[in-house]
Amino acid sequence: MFTDDQWSCWDENGYVIIPEAVPAVHLEATISAIAAFLDLDPRDPETWYADPPRRLGFVEMYHHQAMWDNRQHERVYEAFKTLWKEEKLWVSIDRANMTPPERETRPHGFKESLIHWDMDTSVHAETFKVQGVLYLTDTDVNQGGFQCVPGFHRRFFEWVKTQPADRDPMRPDMKDLEPVAIPGKAGDLLIWHSLLPHGNSRNTSDKPRWCQYISASPSEEDNENLRQYRISLWKNRMNPDAFPGDPRGVERRSGPAHLTVLGRRLLGLDRWA
Repeated sequence: MFTDDQWSCWDENGYVIIPEAVPAVHLEATISAIAAFLDLDPRDPETWYADPPRRLGFVEMYHHQAMWDNRQHERVYEAFKTLWKEEKLWVSIDRANMTPPERETRPHGFKESLIHWDMDTSVHAETFKVQGVLYLTDTDVNQGGFQCVPGFHRRFFEWVKTQPADRDPMRPDMKDLEPVAIPGKAGDLLIWHSLLPHGNSRNTSDKPRWCQYISASPSEEDNENLRQYRISLWKNRMNPDAFPGDPRGVERRSGPAHLTVLGRRLLGLDRWA
């Protein structure tokens, strides 16, 4: 489903942008869900700032119907299927983000951009992995969106030879590395190679950043414990163990999201034929 330019961007920079990955109505529903979860008004800046502030803008919601509608949307699935060259995928159960603009007088939970990897690069660097983020609104370079070091996936193995043995495998030494913020349009799905150092940037604009994290990887249907764990997360509307979750338990007050035929397979509820 990718154009030649998209493949070139993937090969050279380690990321690709899929425009209009989900319909506009999905974006609006997801923003409304996040706003309701956070008890804020997207049109009223005075409601955007939590106290205490949310760390890096992360929103501890995982199972709203709008989020599952994005995960199980055919175009999103096709994008990951194309990169993996694999039909039998499981979708990630990840959270959302709403990062308000920085204000000296209001808490925003973001004092510096934290460039990192989401895997231990001393152990898993040889393993191909991808991650993704869905832009829910137009997001400018100064709006707190995704940033990365383009092309680093191609030079990681030479770079690591120059690093000390006790380097942090989750946080690169940023000397001579320049992160670049990647702007996007509402509905863009940006997928990146997991060897790219990346992170959220600072929001110095006058608009909040809204997004949902979505990824997919080959299913592990032979791992019955993991399959049942994923089903339990969806059924009971729980956060994955790797994330802190919402202490209020808001999502647990309603039933599980409706899954399409594709969605049931992407969760693991139904096995791929």
